[in-house]
Formats: sequence, structure tokens, C-alpha cells
Amino acid sequence: MAVDAADGVEIRNALVRMRRTTGLPVAFGGLVEPGRRRVRISELSGTATTALSALAVVSGNGLGGKAVQLTRPCAVTDYSVSRHISHEYDLPVAAEGLRSVLAVPVVVRRRVRGVLYGALRTAQPLGERTLSAAVAAARDVEQALVLRDEAGDLLAAARPEPAGDAAGAAAWEQVREAHAALRALAPRIADPSLRDELLRACGLLAVGNRPAAQGPRPAPREMDVLACVAAGATNAAAAERLGLRPETVKAYLRSAMRKLGARTRGEAVVAARRAGWLP
Repeated sequence: MAVDAADGVEIRNALVRMRRTTGLPVAFGGLVEPGRRRVRISELSGTATTALSALAVVSGNGLGGKAVQLTRPCAVTDYSVSRHISHEYDLPVAAEGLRSVLAVPVVVRRRVRGVLYGALRTAQPLGERTLSAAVAAARDVEQALVLRDEAGDLLAAARPEPAGDAAGAAAWEQVREAHAALRALAPRIADPSLRDELLRACGLLAVGNRPAAQGPRPAPREMDVLACVAAGATNAAAAERLGLRPETVKAYLRSAMRKLGARTRGEAVVAARRAGWLP
């Protein structure tokens, strides 16, 4: 998968969180370059120089390369004299004045997608609490990348090919299932820009060539429930997918039905489709 600018934003935000939760003065990181076993350092936080900027860290080399190769966090107390790593990157590390350094790989579906580093300018052990906080920041990036990948897969699957009536109907059911799945993913995304991007994609799937109606629109969670119902989910299945209680799903559905002037869940789905709010 190609490196995406939005993925870089995830790295940048994670570095800020890492510095805040660990107290480390310096953090930096980057993503694995497509088709290569190396990480390009693209994001810097708290650095005093640009010595580390755009540095390409090859798998197996240095601290970050070791973390990539082993797919686990690694740390050294004094980088320049450590016997546990190779020393291809001593010059830029020394230029930044770093001594104690940790590196945590970002692993998605068993594949390393990036590395987060945290560092001190003094030689002292980095405790378990610091390492755990750094790992938590990497897990946040992993979750965001997983959600982004899933959203991309769903959008790709939701582009039906021209077909006859029967095949076209089946393709639209696939679109509706993808729409419901995307709406279920959206509330789990912490990044507001990514969440908005996903909801805009949902809107494209729903409206198509129809203008959206101007009447009272169901609230976001009501639309999530309607999308699940439109894809054939029961209230219990919708609750499980959306992380809600079945009673809450029923309440959202009743509210949506009132706004749409519908007496049944089926009528509510039909009304939402006519309004251009559901595919």
C-alpha cells in the first residue's frame, strides 16, 4: 500500500501523544516505503535540528531497523556505545544529541508499516511505564491504519460493474452492505478528519445521482441504525455491529421513523432511500 499523507498525520499525532504521556523531550518516526524494507523518517517532534529528517532506516540496521526486523519494541540506554545495535546512523543521532532511545514498530496485519521513536538527551534507563506509553501510541496508529484500510476495501468493493437487472440488484445489495459497514466504522475513528472523510464517502454511496432531500434528516446514530436495517440486519445484529444495546437501537429506529413519517422499519428504509440518505 502506498504511503498516504493522511497516514503521516497519524504518525505526527501519535508522536505528540507519546511526548505528552511519556515525558520524553524528543519523538520522531515515519512509515515503511512502499515495496522496500526501510522506514523513511518524516515526522519530527521536539527535535533541535533536521539531522534525522528524511533519514532512511533499513530493516535490521540501527535501533529502528532492529525493531522492524524483530517486529517488537527495542530500546538502548546510550545509543552511540550500545553493543546491541549496528551503528549506521550514529552521525545524525549524535547531531541531535540523543542518548537513550526507544523504537516501537507499527504493525498492521503482521506487516510493519512504520516506526515511532522516543528519546532523551541523557543516558539513563527508559522504564516500563515509558515503554508502555510508547507502545500505546503505536497501537493508536495501528488502529487508525486498519480502519483506513478497511474503509478503502469497502469502498472498492462497493463499485458495482454494469450488469443486467438481477446482477445489478445484487451489486446494489453489496453497496448497501458496504455503506452500513462504513457507517459502523466511523464512530470508532478518533481522528475527526478521517471520520469526516469516511462519512463523506458514505454520502457518495448513498446519494449517487440523486439530490438529497431537504426535510428533517435523522441524526447520525439514527442513520447508522437505518443503514444496518437497510442491509438486512435485525435490531440485535445492528446493536452488535454498532456497539449499542438492542434497546438503544430500537429507540434510534423509532426516532428515525417519526422523522421520516414511517410506520414500519421497511417504510423508514424506503423513505430514507427516496430522500437520498441511503443507497
